[in-house]
Amino acid sequence: MRSRAIVWFRRDLRLHDNPAWASASAAGRVTALFVLDPDLFDAAGEFSRTQLVAHLHGLDESLQRLGGRLLVRRGPPATVVPEVAAACGAELVCVNADVSSYARRRDRAVGERLGDTLQEWWGNLVHPPGSVVTAKGRTSRVFTPFHSKWSRLALPAWPEGNPMTIEEDVGEGLPALVSQPFQCGGEEAAADRLVDFCRRVDDYDRDRDVPSVNGTSVLSADLRFGTLAPQRIATTVGISTKGRASFVRQLAWRDWYAHLLWEMPSLADTALRPEMDRITWVNDAADIEAWKVGRTGYPLIDAGMRQLSTTGWMHNRVRMVVASFLVKDLLVDWRIGERWFRHLLVDGDVAQNAGNWQWAAGTGPDAAPYFRVFNPVRQSEKFDPDGTYIKAFVPELAPVPTPWIHAPWAAPPLELAAAGVTLGLTYPHPLVGHSFARDRAIAAYTAATKA
Repeated sequence: MRSRAIVWFRRDLRLHDNPAWASASAAGRVTALFVLDPDLFDAAGEFSRTQLVAHLHGLDESLQRLGGRLLVRRGPPATVVPEVAAACGAELVCVNADVSSYARRRDRAVGERLGDTLQEWWGNLVHPPGSVVTAKGRTSRVFTPFHSKWSRLALPAWPEGNPMTIEEDVGEGLPALVSQPFQCGGEEAAADRLVDFCRRVDDYDRDRDVPSVNGTSVLSADLRFGTLAPQRIATTVGISTKGRASFVRQLAWRDWYAHLLWEMPSLADTALRPEMDRITWVNDAADIEAWKVGRTGYPLIDAGMRQLSTTGWMHNRVRMVVASFLVKDLLVDWRIGERWFRHLLVDGDVAQNAGNWQWAAGTGPDAAPYFRVFNPVRQSEKFDPDGTYIKAFVPELAPVPTPWIHAPWAAPPLELAAAGVTLGLTYPHPLVGHSFARDRAIAAYTAATKA
């Protein structure tokens, strides 16, 4: 048995259902390490940084209950991790692997310094890359067969941690919380959120597309930071009802995009349908800025973008609609939207974000057809019929009667005047007519496929 080990926490900020922690803690004496990597921490958006710090405090509290502390060091991991390993005489450094290109470069650099002292497990996916493959040994480019095979696999058992002695050195210490996090930090609060969702999950299929109700799990940030293990979520929720099965299917989508990114590191940068990189984008700077700040003149789009900018989160149905609007109505390169979402979203996961943007843009595997263009007004009428969501995030439109709140430019002038709305002044005119934009997008996509 090894006598000394390090568990290097990254996006797995929990002690339970954590194979890296279990392996390190079996050594008998363990150092719990988190490296504040400037390349990631300093570049992250405010919401992501704040939530990370909250979860680090939660992890430190869990470690304190076991008699130890979280050792925090700031600097390049390729320098910091070997230094800590040498200082404490660690014979084993345990991590849970990740699929992003940056994470793989980082771990390769650390591995070159540590050799076989560095050992990796998979702790942030239900099934690891390479476990759900076609007869040719690759990840299916179509989701349905991937999901079919994914669903038949047994969940591997993850050992729990063993009694150990945890070091009490806090290193440089945790950053202070300077603003309110999106969610309470730590794995105990995350477990409470899972319990809460299990009370609502049977209605998931009915409520998930309605942005004004609490119909989604809101567990995506816990999955991103690893305060909940995806295996635990899958087994806790189960598939005994339509709503439960529908939700667990979303975990398969999450795995699928991660497996694809592992196999194709260019997922976040290159259209996976090569012909779609020939699209001639407009990329109008004023349009992009209006989209970012929620001033497009389309109320559902603006509500979604304002929810994102003020909370760091956006309802899933609205994410699809605002992504379609940017790419197809405004003819803006999907990578611009992907980067903006990744920067602001508290649950901004590279694989999921890039995969979803490629789906919306019609450029990726098993994507929405390029001629499928969401009508933002119809989507608003269907999924926010009373305008409750719009009123919450676009308050200047709250007095507009429901029939017109989805398309205020179509309202009779007297109705707008009575509501105190002046188009072009208190609320913008639409940036573009949807019918024109749809035709323009289809023409641009068609030209790219035939070039």
